[in-house]
Amino acid sequence: MAKYLYIILLAITVSSCSEYQKALKADDLKLKYEVAVKMYESEKYSKAIRLIEQVAPSYRGRPQGAKLFYVYSMSLYKTKSYYPAGYQFESFAANYPRSEKVEEASFMGAKSYYQLSPKYSLDQVDTYKALDKLQTFINNYPNSQFMPEANQLVKELNEKLEKKAFEIAKQYSITADYFGDFKAAIVSLDNFLLDHPGTIYKEDALFYKLDAYYRLSINSVESKKKERLETAKTYYDALLKFKADTKYMDEATTMIERINTELELFSK
Repeated sequence: MAKYLYIILLAITVSSCSEYQKALKADDLKLKYEVAVKMYESEKYSKAIRLIEQVAPSYRGRPQGAKLFYVYSMSLYKTKSYYPAGYQFESFAANYPRSEKVEEASFMGAKSYYQLSPKYSLDQVDTYKALDKLQTFINNYPNSQFMPEANQLVKELNEKLEKKAFEIAKQYSITADYFGDFKAAIVSLDNFLLDHPGTIYKEDALFYKLDAYYRLSINSVESKKKERLETAKTYYDALLKFKADTKYMDEATTMIERINTELELFSK
């Protein structure tokens, strides 16, 4: 039985390949169109793309082209060709505004840009572009069936930007000793907390702010040391007020003990 099943599958595969090769070489636009759709439905997206690109100019702007360009856009997306997919989905939505697929195409266009967003440590131009595209979709289709996914994608992109912003602020603190610029670290962390009041990195930011100001105060000239130590103490209080069982307890305890010891010298 297995042998016969294998033969049948082999025959179907050969037939499909033969049909594709015939369409590829033919001058018949309708044949290319039909086989392209069949290739798409069989998840042979690269073959569908090749056929569609042969006939696209002839169908552009024509009513019959709606399905063809939808299939083309989806095939590009399925093959992870996200830049051209985004462009084609947007073009489809603009050229076929009455299509039943226009809402989906608008969402998929925005999602294509989401797929182009790089990891947080790289330049985030494409992330901002994706957010803009998704927000446009959300504004245009507030009741869309794709809204839950669109909101989730926006959330993920914003979290990526938030992580990048935190890592930049954190880096200022880490390199403050080398560059001797503790104030830049503190300002950067302050700005991060102001820009992201509900951030998941608040505990980390409060600690690195304490750490930067602690190092600044300990290494200060005598005329500024007392005031800076007292300020560092308020940063310690802010960290523990936010999270009494902070994961930075050991480091913070070491700092506050040194701060209190230094302050006691000014009371003698």
